[in-house]
Amino acid sequence: MQILNYEGLQLTNGVPQKVTDALVVEAALQININTEPYTVVMRTPGDDFELIRGLLYAEDIYKGKENLTIDVVEKRDNGFSILNASIQKKNLGKGYLNKRTLLSVSSCGICGKQKLEDINYSGAKLKNNHDFDSTRLEDMFVEMKLKQETFEISGGSHAAAIFNKNYEIISLKEDIGRHNAVDKVVGELLNSDQLKESFVMLVSGRVSYEIISKAFIAKIPIVVAVSACSTLAVDFAKEFGICLIGFSRGNKGTIYAE
Repeated sequence: MQILNYEGLQLTNGVPQKVTDALVVEAALQININTEPYTVVMRTPGDDFELIRGLLYAEDIYKGKENLTIDVVEKRDNGFSILNASIQKKNLGKGYLNKRTLLSVSSCGICGKQKLEDINYSGAKLKNNHDFDSTRLEDMFVEMKLKQETFEISGGSHAAAIFNKNYEIISLKEDIGRHNAVDKVVGELLNSDQLKESFVMLVSGRVSYEIISKAFIAKIPIVVAVSACSTLAVDFAKEFGICLIGFSRGNKGTIYAE
């Protein structure tokens, strides 16, 4: 369930007319770890297992190679769900010790951070030795848009698409939240053991800090956005060794970090 029809009044020259629009579903997903509540994510239902895998990877909670055991605890018709991830204590990462507050809204991927130090990341800078053909970008975005079924119907979802070095899509996911879409594609590639093939990640809309941080943790060297990039996204991209391109529309784009 990703789309529902809602009635509204459309104003045309000040005259209201009844219309029915397809709206993207936004609903709560409660994630439990070993039966204990960990966080609540506002997301578009669908690909919840991939979302959880990608989120726990980005949060340094589980980075094991084995796929997680995830069970459905509760699932309601309105999209609200409770899922439980079973992880042996010896496999819990440091991120589990830094408990998030129990809410992460769909527009913000760091709303659950408790203090400023929590937004810092460590690790070796990505090697900036990629040979990227920027003339392929227009075709890549066209291909991504053709696969955005939820956006085509509602106009209300974001997408993230990951391409390999042959410029082939290896994962594409949609969600009302940009960072959720990124978690979903990363989670899918983790589950299929293809994350190491990631070369370029395209994202709809703008790029802010949390998208770059997730790309860095997933070791994706190139991030391209349809719209603007924030100052922190540019600063982190330079620090992490990520090539960041914004305002990529048609045959144009702005390189902010390389």
